[in-house]
Amino acid sequence: MKISESDLIINPDGSIYHLNLLPGDIADTIITVGDPDRVGEVSKYFDKIELKKGKREFITHTGYVGKKRVTVLSTGIGTDNIDIVFNELDALVNINFETREIKTALTSLNIIRVGTSGAVQPDIPMGTILASSYGLGMDALMNYYLQQLSGDEQLLMDDIKAYFGHLKNINPYLTAASETLLNTIGKDMAKGITITAPGFYAPQGRIVRAKNAVPDFIGLINSFKSNQYRITNLEMETAGIYALAKVLGHNAISINAILASRVKFEFSKEPNKIVEQAIKMVLERI
Repeated sequence: MKISESDLIINPDGSIYHLNLLPGDIADTIITVGDPDRVGEVSKYFDKIELKKGKREFITHTGYVGKKRVTVLSTGIGTDNIDIVFNELDALVNINFETREIKTALTSLNIIRVGTSGAVQPDIPMGTILASSYGLGMDALMNYYLQQLSGDEQLLMDDIKAYFGHLKNINPYLTAASETLLNTIGKDMAKGITITAPGFYAPQGRIVRAKNAVPDFIGLINSFKSNQYRITNLEMETAGIYALAKVLGHNAISINAILASRVKFEFSKEPNKIVEQAIKMVLERI
């Protein structure tokens, strides 16, 4: 089936619409970061950089760590941007731009998010590097995609829906991390369920001036338990990354630099050092 020009927009130079990348510009291993300035903080450890491109908040560097080709790409904030980035990354490797047809042999990317997060459990200190076992989305992204849950995902999802069922207009979705990446990149890291919120303030239980519709949101989420699983942290991309990666046939893992304790109302005095530690750990393990 030929994909229409309005469904898949290709720039006059042959690059994908938002990312401004050509097929071949990206490696099969991709590190995503939210902040465009963080791309250089990752690629400074590359042994060789072969490509630097950017458009809007989407900055891409591709190069080598040793003999391994790696891409680092900024997504910006939120799952609306994840929708753009993941569909366009998939198109770059799995759609023939000349014929606008899906390729017969599909490529599965390994995608590693390195991002910042706040812990919601008192026993997770600032400075922890945490791998998300599951991404739990409180945003609306997956209302627009068909998602097939595994048996384990469905069992956990049933408990989540029962627990959060009283929250109006929230339709949570859940996806597991890639087991392979969890056991390699995420080995020996703290693990848990990561909530992805559709905002930074009230959607993450922060109170500034506007009144929150969900009282004691942090207390609500840190009290949830299902067998050995508990909610450990909050951020704004992981669930969308996991869900779209699975829908599109890619492997994903989210590595979280814990900069805040939401139960102790503390924020790290050295956030850049914690992020750099997470970057180094990932690059050593890819």
